[in-house]
Amino acid sequence: MAMLDEKIVSQLKELFKGLDKEVNLKFFTQELECAFCKDTHNLLQEVAASSDKIKLEVFDFQKDKEVAEQYKIDKIPALVVMDEKDRGIRFFGIPSGYEFTSLIESIKLVSTGKLQLKESTKDFLNTVKKPVHLQVFVTPTCPYCPPAVVLAHQMAYYSEYIRADMVEASEFNTLSIKYNVQGVPRTVVNETEFLEGAAPEEYLIEKIKAFL
Repeated sequence: MAMLDEKIVSQLKELFKGLDKEVNLKFFTQELECAFCKDTHNLLQEVAASSDKIKLEVFDFQKDKEVAEQYKIDKIPALVVMDEKDRGIRFFGIPSGYEFTSLIESIKLVSTGKLQLKESTKDFLNTVKKPVHLQVFVTPTCPYCPPAVVLAHQMAYYSEYIRADMVEASEFNTLSIKYNVQGVPRTVVNETEFLEGAAPEEYLIEKIKAFL
């Protein structure tokens, strides 16, 4: 059964005409004990089929353990969106509902390199020389979540020191409990700093500053 209807597929094909560089989707899955792996795989296949600029590679989380470790994949379903270089952009959980927008935006970003960050944000990111891990907890029904994910992914794309994960809160309930996720979006910065809501760039910068 198709995940995307004909109207959305048509819109994707038109949208992806503006892609420049090839985008590599590295998907990590397994057949058993992964409730959303199959649906995520089907969704990514349909997205990849919408453009010859999008290449999908599928890895078994257990059998391809070395590859998973290389990309710091510790849970599934997981997706790395990259070009010839790992840009630190990750999705953990199915990017469905409102988060489908985040997936499409990440593909456009990696292919075109077009950022929406303020110049002051870029200036700050140029000073970041230590690893920063951003985890943005979301749910598919949250209309305010995509902006938080897109911002984190744009920062990761710009700075080699930043890795940004979309984490679907209901799929990874243990993590949600660990980080006390009671509402979404909630951005976790290096395990200990937290940002609620789809906050402006300046707010996230202040949280990152705690580790510089």
